[in-house]
Amino acid sequence: MAKATYVLIPGAGGDAWYWHLLAGELEGRDHDVVPVSLPAGDDSAGWAQYADAIVSAIGDRTGLILVAQSLAGFSAPLVCERLPVHLLVLLNAMIPRPGETGADWWSDTGQQEAMQANLVALGLPAHADDDEMIYFHDVSPEVQAEAFERGEPQQSWTPMTQAWPMTAWPNVPTRVLAGRDDRLFPSSFQRRVAEERLSITADEIDGGHLVALSRPRDLAERLESYRLALEGRG
Repeated sequence: MAKATYVLIPGAGGDAWYWHLLAGELEGRDHDVVPVSLPAGDDSAGWAQYADAIVSAIGDRTGLILVAQSLAGFSAPLVCERLPVHLLVLLNAMIPRPGETGADWWSDTGQQEAMQANLVALGLPAHADDDEMIYFHDVSPEVQAEAFERGEPQQSWTPMTQAWPMTAWPNVPTRVLAGRDDRLFPSSFQRRVAEERLSITADEIDGGHLVALSRPRDLAERLESYRLALEGRG
């Protein structure tokens, strides 16, 4: 798997643009990169349709490394049942349990309490909900302006009402990568959930929830280190 196919799966809103800086970094390392767009604004689309969109975007490519951001923690594992995936990387991602809905995940994991405690520790309002404060605080003004100019992508509530259909986590090598500065899913929260649900010790990387926009080169280097370790060369 010297040349990999990095399949980049976005979180809520399903916008492939989120990955454009990381895609350039990985393509510069001579890999095939597939930034996926999801039918997030379609009220008729649920987890199965999200998985269909990912599989369709992959086509007949091989050497698959899936990188799942945030909400994509629900849809990316479904692809592992359908295609030969070499590695699944959960990046600031939700980790579901069998039968759990996306709506229930938040209270089941105690996300709100963890986020509020972290915000207070940072000297910020506990109930802050400003996008710049929660999501874009470490993204450059230029990239932030481009994101805001594009407008907020729509996210249907349909998949959040559906139970995660898998009976167990897929038998695929999985890494959990948490942004040290993530304000939505604090790194300590991500480490706890990864340990409780997957018995995996999460790794950390500098950056917030949108690390692919704030530190694309660092993220590419970390992903490459995972690939090399999988091949026994790291």
